Amino acid sequence: MTVLLAIDQGTTSSRAVVFDPGTFAVLGSAQQEIEQHYPKDGWVEHEPEDIWYSVARTVREALANAGKSGSDVAAVGITNQRETIVVWGRTTGRPVGRAIVWQDRRTTDFCRERAADQPWLTPKTGLVLDPYFSGTKLRWLLEANPAVKVAAERGEVAAGTIDSFLVWRLTGGASHATDTTNASRTLLFNIHTLQWDDELLRYFGVPRSLLPEVKPSAAAFGVTKGLDFLPDGIPIRGIAGDQQAALYGQGCFAPGEGKCTYGTGAFYLLHTGDTPVSSANRLLTTVAAMTDTKPQYALEGAVFVAGAAVQWLRDGLHLFTSAAESERLAKESNPAEPVLFVPGFVGLGAPHWVPEARGAIFGLTRATTAADLARAALEGVAYQVADLVEASSSRDPAGSASGPNALPAGSRLQDSPLRVDGGMARNDWFLQFQADVLGRPVVRAAQSESTALGAAFLAGVGAGLTDEAKLRSLLAAGQRFEPAMPAADRDRKLTTWRKAVRAVIGFAN
Repeated sequence: MTVLLAIDQGTTSSRAVVFDPGTFAVLGSAQQEIEQHYPKDGWVEHEPEDIWYSVARTVREALANAGKSGSDVAAVGITNQRETIVVWGRTTGRPVGRAIVWQDRRTTDFCRERAADQPWLTPKTGLVLDPYFSGTKLRWLLEANPAVKVAAERGEVAAGTIDSFLVWRLTGGASHATDTTNASRTLLFNIHTLQWDDELLRYFGVPRSLLPEVKPSAAAFGVTKGLDFLPDGIPIRGIAGDQQAALYGQGCFAPGEGKCTYGTGAFYLLHTGDTPVSSANRLLTTVAAMTDTKPQYALEGAVFVAGAAVQWLRDGLHLFTSAAESERLAKESNPAEPVLFVPGFVGLGAPHWVPEARGAIFGLTRATTAADLARAALEGVAYQVADLVEASSSRDPAGSASGPNALPAGSRLQDSPLRVDGGMARNDWFLQFQADVLGRPVVRAAQSESTALGAAFLAGVGAGLTDEAKLRSLLAAGQRFEPAMPAADRDRKLTTWRKAVRAVIGFAN
C-alpha cells in the first residue's frame, strides 16, 4: 500500500507523519525538538542544518514506525514555520548563516522609521510593516553582511522560507520553489497578482534572483534526488505555511469557516473565499491554500506567544516539569486571586501591532501561587484569541463600532463553533475558558495536529489521490466545549484584560 508523507517543520520541533491516502489515518510518526538561539534581546535564530538533520531523522523514524519504506511514499507534503528566512549557496547548498526566526524583532527600528509607508504597503501585501515578516529580515541580512549582498547580486545565493530550503535539499538543488501561502507572508509578494512585486523588491533591496518560483499549494514542486533516507523520484506535491495548512487540515475550505491553532503562538484564520478582504481592525489579509490557480484568501490574527508562555513558566521559572501540568494547576488556582498575565514577550501582534511591547503580570499579592500564575498564563492566551475573533467581526476589540470587514454575504457566523487544534488544544480547562470568554462553542479537532494533516491533504490533492469533497467527508469533530460563563462576568473579565493590555502598550510607548 502506498502512503503519503507529511513533513511538519515547526518553530520548536520537526515532525514527520505517515498517512493512509484513503482514510488519512496516521500510520506512523516521529518528532524531534530543535534548539532555538537568542544571541541578543529580541533576536531568535535557528541553525538550518539542525532543521535539515531533524527532518531527515524524523522521516526515517516515521516510516519505520509505520512499517513502510521510502519506496512506499506516493507523494510528500510540507508545512513549515512561515516567516523564518534562510539564505544558502546555490553551488554548495550550505546556509550562509543562521535562519532568522519569525519571532525575531531585530528590524523593529527599520519598521518604526518607515511607518509612514504603511498606507501603500498594506493594499499590495495584506500585511503591516512589522519585524514579523520575512522581507524585513531578508533586508537586514543583506545589509548586515556585505559579502552576502554581493553574492546575491551575482546570483550566487538563494533565499527563502523553510519550505524552500527543504525543497532545495530534498530535490538535490534542482528546485527552488515555494507556494502562495508562504510567499504571501514576506512583504515582497503582491496578493492580487500572486507574483513577486518589483516595487516591493526595490523597497526592501531584495534581488529577484534570490527568490523561489511561486506555485499553488497543491502543485508539482519537484522530486526527491540524492537522499539517503528517501529514494529518488518521489514527488513533492503539497506545500503550505503552517497556519494555512492547519486551516486546510480543519476542512475550512469555504468563506466563514475559521480555526485557531495553539502552538508556540496562536493563530486565528477565517476563510474569506476568492476575494481578498481588508480588515477594519488590522487583521492581516493573507492567501489561503490554493489547489489550482484560483485565488483563495483568509483574514488572520496572530498571538506571538501562546504555548511559549507555558514553556516559560516550565523552563524559565521552573514552576512545573511538564506543560501538561498547567491544566492541573489552573484547576487548583484560587479564582479570587486577581492575577492577569499579558504574555507579550516578543511584542503584541494583531490587532495592536506593538513590536516594542513586552510581557507583564498584574495583580500579584502575597497569596499568589504557582497555580495562579499557570491559570493567568492560560487565560492570557485565551483573552488574546478572543480579541482576534472579535476583531474579525464588525466591532473592534474595544467593542466600539468600526464598520464591517465586508466578508461575503452570510459568511460571518458569529455563533458558529471555533475549530481548534495544536498542543494547547489538549488542555480541557483551557478550551472551556476559551469558550467562556468567546461566548461561543469551541470544537477540538479529532486530530490535534492539523498542520501535518493539511500538508497530507494538499499532497493527496496534488497527486490526484483525493479531492476536497472526499476530504470533508473524512473529517470528524472532536470534543465540543459550550460557553458557561454568564455574559456579565465575561464582559467584566474582558474589560479588565483590555485595561491591562492598554497599560502594557502605554509602558512600551
